[in-house]
Amino acid sequence: MGLYDDALALAPELSELRHWLHREPEIGLDLPRTQAKVLAALEGLPVEITLGRALSSVTAVLRGAHPGRTVLLRGDMDALPVTERTGLPYASEVDGAMHACGHDLHTTMLAGAARLLCARRGDLTGNVIFMFQPGEEGCAGAKHMIEEGVLDAAGERPAAAYALHVMSAELPLGVITSRPGPVLAAADKLEVTVHGRGGHAATPHHAADPIPAACEMVTALQTFATRRFDVFDPVVITVGSFHAGTADNIIPDDARFLTTIRSFSAEARARVRDGSARLIREIAEAHGLTVTTDYLDGYPVTMADQSEAAFAQHAVAALFGRERFDPQKFPMTGSEDFSFVLERVPGAFMFVGACPPDRVPATAPFNHSAEAVFDDAVLSDGTALYAELALRRLTAS
Repeated sequence: MGLYDDALALAPELSELRHWLHREPEIGLDLPRTQAKVLAALEGLPVEITLGRALSSVTAVLRGAHPGRTVLLRGDMDALPVTERTGLPYASEVDGAMHACGHDLHTTMLAGAARLLCARRGDLTGNVIFMFQPGEEGCAGAKHMIEEGVLDAAGERPAAAYALHVMSAELPLGVITSRPGPVLAAADKLEVTVHGRGGHAATPHHAADPIPAACEMVTALQTFATRRFDVFDPVVITVGSFHAGTADNIIPDDARFLTTIRSFSAEARARVRDGSARLIREIAEAHGLTVTTDYLDGYPVTMADQSEAAFAQHAVAALFGRERFDPQKFPMTGSEDFSFVLERVPGAFMFVGACPPDRVPATAPFNHSAEAVFDDAVLSDGTALYAELALRRLTAS
């Protein structure tokens, strides 16, 4: 039997593990129940297991019977602070937490791939690192795992690294997409506090009103994004929070807003970091005010290696047929902390359609929605694809 047939044979066990994970989601870097479930899924396999010190990570190393290079496979494990509204029989039993981004599927697929690859250990040339990672959703769990040594867990830096991500919408069930170069955006945060001088709203000339200046900054940032950056190397600037004042007849001392900034190249990221802060300072000065800005670096651009992206596409075609791969035309404006791995190891990041067949991908609830549903049918696909990527890469010349 081939890899895909073996993965299909595991389908009932994969669904059971996925539903178990889905019922008890955990958020952030501390996932003790999830970690225990992963260890139970790996029990009895010939892998070397290391647990995280500062986070509930699991690193499992499979050493093939023959020496060779190393490949890393990543599956993230954390959930989101979302109250589930799917009505599924295995819906979250934890108030305010849900696997709304499909990480329960990623974890299951990676555990399944470990099963498939361990069964082929006698023919395996090289090593596989299985990276079960907490804290992808805003906690930079990949960065923490790198600091704790995941990339050197097999004794040498991996030759390649791969990650999969399911999508509850946009892609039809079972369709896989990726691209070389930027796959997902960098995500940074700009925090701005405009300092004025409060007073009576009826006599603004006796105060220093921070609100008009802050409003001007918000609109100026939009012009900055569209007029200072190449349309083919764009940035996205969105102000998601704006707070000032307590009453209609009081000019406040301060106005504060929070901004997310997305970019698709290191060059654009550096320019928007410097230029946005300078623009805000100059507007404040023009109003005779002071301002505090805090630019917080988030996740870098998720950048796929050109040759590894092509290799991953060939792996999909070999495993499922060419019709299952739909090339990704443009980067997505979301972000991913697998980017920290891809800064250090060449690799690829692939999306897998998990939209149930009774829903329309274009209108189905998207990842992070309280109503997002991911079809179990992709579990065997992802399990087989993880294993295929590792096997094929370890035997590549």
